[in-house]
Amino acid sequence: MRLPIASGMATGAVAIALYPLFQGGDWFWASLGAILVVTGIGTVAGYYALPGWLVTPVQVFATWIYLTATFAGDEAWGRVVPTADSVVELARLLTKGFADIQRFAAPVPDSTGIVLLTCGGVGVIAIAVDLLAARLHRAALAGLPLLALFTVPAAVVAEPIGWPAFIVGAAGYLGLLVADGRERVTHWGRAVLVRRTSAAMTARPASSDAGPLRLSGKRIGFTAVALAILLPALLPTLEPDPLFGFGVGNGRGGGNSVSIPNPIVNLRGQLSLPENSTVLTYRVSDGDSRYLRMYSLDVFDGEQWTMSEPKGRPEDRTSEAAMPPPPGQNPSLSVTSATLDVNVSDQVRRLSFLPLPYPAARVTAAGDWRPDRDTLMVFSTRDTAEGLSYRVTTAEPRSTAERLKAAGPPSAAIGERYLVLPENLPGEIRQLATRVTERGASPYEQAIQLQKFFTEDGGFTYDLSTQGHDGPALTDFLIRNRTGYCEQFAASMAVLARVLGIPSRVAIGYTGGGRVAGAWQVRTHDSHAWPELYFEGTGWLRFEPTPAGGAGQGSATVPEYTRPQAAPTASAEPSAAPSAEAGDSTTGPGGTAANRRDRMLERDLGGLPIAPEEGVPTAAKIGIGVAVALLVMLIPGLIRWQLRIRRRRAYSRPVPAPGPVPGSEVPASGPVPVSGGAFGGEGPGRVPGPRPAGIASPDGSRREPAVMAAWAELDDALCDYGMAREPSESPRSLARRLAKQYAFDPEATAALARIAAAVERMLYARSGGEIGTLREDLSRVRRALAATVTRGRRIRAVLLPPSTLLRMRAMGGRVLDGFDLLENIRLRRPARKGA
Repeated sequence: MRLPIASGMATGAVAIALYPLFQGGDWFWASLGAILVVTGIGTVAGYYALPGWLVTPVQVFATWIYLTATFAGDEAWGRVVPTADSVVELARLLTKGFADIQRFAAPVPDSTGIVLLTCGGVGVIAIAVDLLAARLHRAALAGLPLLALFTVPAAVVAEPIGWPAFIVGAAGYLGLLVADGRERVTHWGRAVLVRRTSAAMTARPASSDAGPLRLSGKRIGFTAVALAILLPALLPTLEPDPLFGFGVGNGRGGGNSVSIPNPIVNLRGQLSLPENSTVLTYRVSDGDSRYLRMYSLDVFDGEQWTMSEPKGRPEDRTSEAAMPPPPGQNPSLSVTSATLDVNVSDQVRRLSFLPLPYPAARVTAAGDWRPDRDTLMVFSTRDTAEGLSYRVTTAEPRSTAERLKAAGPPSAAIGERYLVLPENLPGEIRQLATRVTERGASPYEQAIQLQKFFTEDGGFTYDLSTQGHDGPALTDFLIRNRTGYCEQFAASMAVLARVLGIPSRVAIGYTGGGRVAGAWQVRTHDSHAWPELYFEGTGWLRFEPTPAGGAGQGSATVPEYTRPQAAPTASAEPSAAPSAEAGDSTTGPGGTAANRRDRMLERDLGGLPIAPEEGVPTAAKIGIGVAVALLVMLIPGLIRWQLRIRRRRAYSRPVPAPGPVPGSEVPASGPVPVSGGAFGGEGPGRVPGPRPAGIASPDGSRREPAVMAAWAELDDALCDYGMAREPSESPRSLARRLAKQYAFDPEATAALARIAAAVERMLYARSGGEIGTLREDLSRVRRALAATVTRGRRIRAVLLPPSTLLRMRAMGGRVLDGFDLLENIRLRRPARKGA
């Protein structure tokens, strides 16, 4: 009966890790009910010794009943018994749940379909864990379904899993292993727990302790969990954002890399959120809205658009210089300037890229923000935009339609990067590009024709419920159903533009938003994707293939320079008069050569490491890690030093004469064992035994007698130097043996004799004169002991004192022994009549 309960508790503990995926708590209570059903069936089966092959089918059937009663009770007979209608209702909810998962980004709302999916999934995991652990007696293998459950939030949520959730889940699995071990032991008879009490220590000498050989599975498990938590945080060569979000270089002040969520997945998630939360607000000098770009995707592999690795140069920090010149924009081209004051909501999380109009001439923001020279994306590896306020000055090109029509071919660097298409691109897509544009038209005219094809002539409709953006989905979108949302419109136009020889990329960010009280307010539903096309001499220009207005994305707008009546100019947005700041941004050096780019890493996991060109050298990281490791290793020595200082304060004072101890009988003769050292630890140099009444513990935690403090310090010194003390030795006999065995000089022998006499007078005498201070005597004895051992032993006594390590081990052992007490709890069957 122990294993089914432990299996259910392990499943519930690991299921707690799912909390980042949901906005509410309905999923947890529904899943807890499924776990209780599975655990209850398993416990009853163990109580009545039902056949193992029967238990799992019964658990599956009971889980079905539970799901029916919880989610389709209105369609069931008596709200419990499944019917055909209840099966149809469950299937409908499951389908809706799958659709909601595709639509929403984590944390998702507690819709009925999603809760049903979660509850059913947790129930299946609970059944699998019970089958492996309680029926097949393979508790270790039960960790596989638990791991599958644990990895769901790790793979979906960008935030690291909280360490409390990890500890709870690990404790649940370790508890399952412990229960399995106890279950196996009980097959041989009842387990007997030997506790580490003082009586038990008195009954056997310290030398009989087999502590090093008593490491059980749970001790190894706890050690492994501790290392899994602490080791990634202490090694700077690992990813700066380990499992729980802490470690060397993590946080706002350190680290030289950052991971961002997959822009496409994030875009769809924000558009699908039921709440339209405010992302940022901005005011602009000319009063007109601006598209705000964050990411620039330049790689199309036939399945999806991804982005090359941006690089930020130290000399390009926005706090130190203006933005680099826009790639491809002729310095002689006139520009229009406007100033935006942007305020990002403090509810935004993990935003490492600034939403900016393109192109920006200057960005003034607190923190270490750097632009990528090729895309003008501004990012930080140390700061986030949460609650950030910053100012942006734009430098929008003003080019005539004649100049755009006469634009020459792109440079080789631009073509090599922004004209690449997969070899397996379907031929019907290539044919479509040439069919919807005029032969012999200029690239600029073809770009306008492509935009018109999507917004007017092609019969496209906007629908956020469409699935996928890979190669087959792209073909289906362009050739057949022609229904999609902004990401598919942007990706499709960018692909068709490359087919026509027009360099293109996909921008991810926000539309201009809505006007509120003289400012522009951008919300999550304003998340948007659009294509940017390149024209030599002018640079990158925004196009808008997504239908706008009520039938499309409400805040999307077609650029003025793509409309027939506004063809003479090519300003990215309506412009105001140039400002002095804009003039400063257009006088920089010419264009820069494109750097070799790596493909987007971890694309399937939705993460992109981004590294600036400077950072902490690897050698420095290793040095930091070594320094931290050395500091950790010095902890036992620091504890020993602190305890020695506290004891020295006690035995440095004159020792008064001991008086009688009320209520206690003092033996007239014979050795009296003295408790050795703090924490009551065992080991070399310690005499286990009862402490005489009235003598305080020498652990420094209470006001201890000076003599006992000196005796405890001598006891620890013997342990640190590897000198054993026999259990039967009295203080006087110990002094004689040490002086003879290690050939102490007369002064050290006399000092040790005085310490032993003081201890005996403290233990046995009813009255007597003042003893005096023991500080000098103890120091002389310590020096004599240190002179008899090697230098390595003396160094170890200072840095890694065995006395402190034994105490730490004893404390850990007592903590783990508390779990032994829980293991001895037995679930007994009621006594049968006549038994």
